[in-house]
Amino acid sequence: MHKCANGLLYVRPTIICMMPTPTSPALPRKKLPIGIQTFAKIREADFYYVDKTGMAVDLIEGGSQYFLSRPRRFGKSLFLDTLKELFEGNRALFTGLAAETRWDWSKKYPVMRISFGAGVVRSLENLQQSLHQQLHALERQFGLAAEFPDIGSRFKELILRVALRSGQRVVVLVDEYDKPILDCITDTALALQIRETLKDLYSVIKDSDAHVHFAFLTGVSKFSMVMFSGLNNLTDITIDQNYGSICGYTDADVDTVFAPELPGLDREEIRRWYNGYNWLGEGVYNPFDVLLLFRNREFRPYWFETGTPTFLVKLLLERQQFTPDLGRINAPETLLSTFDVGNIPLEALLFQTGYLTVDKVRRLPGRLQFTLKYPNLEVQSSLNEVLLQSFSGNPAIPGPHIARLYDLLLDGDFPGLQALFHAFYASIPHQWQTNSPVAQYEGYYASIFYKRCRLFCPRTRQTGKRRIGNHFL
Repeated sequence: MHKCANGLLYVRPTIICMMPTPTSPALPRKKLPIGIQTFAKIREADFYYVDKTGMAVDLIEGGSQYFLSRPRRFGKSLFLDTLKELFEGNRALFTGLAAETRWDWSKKYPVMRISFGAGVVRSLENLQQSLHQQLHALERQFGLAAEFPDIGSRFKELILRVALRSGQRVVVLVDEYDKPILDCITDTALALQIRETLKDLYSVIKDSDAHVHFAFLTGVSKFSMVMFSGLNNLTDITIDQNYGSICGYTDADVDTVFAPELPGLDREEIRRWYNGYNWLGEGVYNPFDVLLLFRNREFRPYWFETGTPTFLVKLLLERQQFTPDLGRINAPETLLSTFDVGNIPLEALLFQTGYLTVDKVRRLPGRLQFTLKYPNLEVQSSLNEVLLQSFSGNPAIPGPHIARLYDLLLDGDFPGLQALFHAFYASIPHQWQTNSPVAQYEGYYASIFYKRCRLFCPRTRQTGKRRIGNHFL
């Protein structure tokens, strides 16, 4: 405030400059490695990569022969290929990664990789043909000729000759070791033949221990020790807190590596839909789901849609499983590893294939007791929908009712819900379960009711309540 010559007062105007608010530059986006299982391809092009190389070095420094089970599309093949590039000493691919400063790049090892990921084995001849083709490719790779007609002797001699020629012990990597058995799991006689052939093949790795520097086998299932009786020195890291995130993306991975993809997506919904897999370590996301979400910008059951669990659904139906109990199963660690032809506990099948995961662990003297749960919303809602279709006796029956159910739940219209369920139960064939005892009918219809509600009330606990309108479900 100032005084003029005439005695009047005036206020000098103040000019305020509005500086633009600084904004962080948008992070550059990269290519999404959807379906890519080749480490070199990801590193040589502009793809996102979640660094697992430090864990690979930890693994190698801590032992020499390992087994890892993970559900399909979880990055097992990519990790195996990362090990291959590491042992072959391709340093340029690891620039800026954890392994760059931890690995001895002066040494290179011959790597033999066997994979059963391609094609479907429908006979013992199919498997033998695949093995001969792969051994022939390895012999050609190392400039050797076959010396024995049978698979076991051919493989054993190949390991010996490659080790002697290179002056280094061999690295053996086996991808999808169990797929030939799973391809014919419903044909018990054939599956047993396949199992015995593979057991003979894998026993060669143990017999050649003096010439094998490192061995790593991966698959979806962990078959019983009958399968590994010839390879009983494998260290199983399937349920190991040190390697719980060896495959899959952690929360930190999503928030840092994939930060450019997050704007416009509900971060909590990403967790609810795709996070939650646990093998005693940090929880992880299914990589396939996350990558498809970032590409399509829409929440969908991407992983579930790539493989309908027909065999699992068949077992659930045959064994009259009370499905509301699926999300709260208790099982000892030994049961989760009991998986063999003709002896497949539902708990083991659900866990190993990724439809259930570890929720809680209780440590008892000499053993672990697990409580299992659905890993996330994708698996919970999708599996219950598939089971609902199967329990209904006709996949087309539930469809017309689902959208109506959703609207009635939103409106809190319980008379409408009652009418809808009456109509739905009436549409199920009357004689669909004529061989079931009366006591099991109650569980059957309770399971159907449960599945219908779980499709749209995924946060409801079996022992809890969810408010809808002025009522509780």
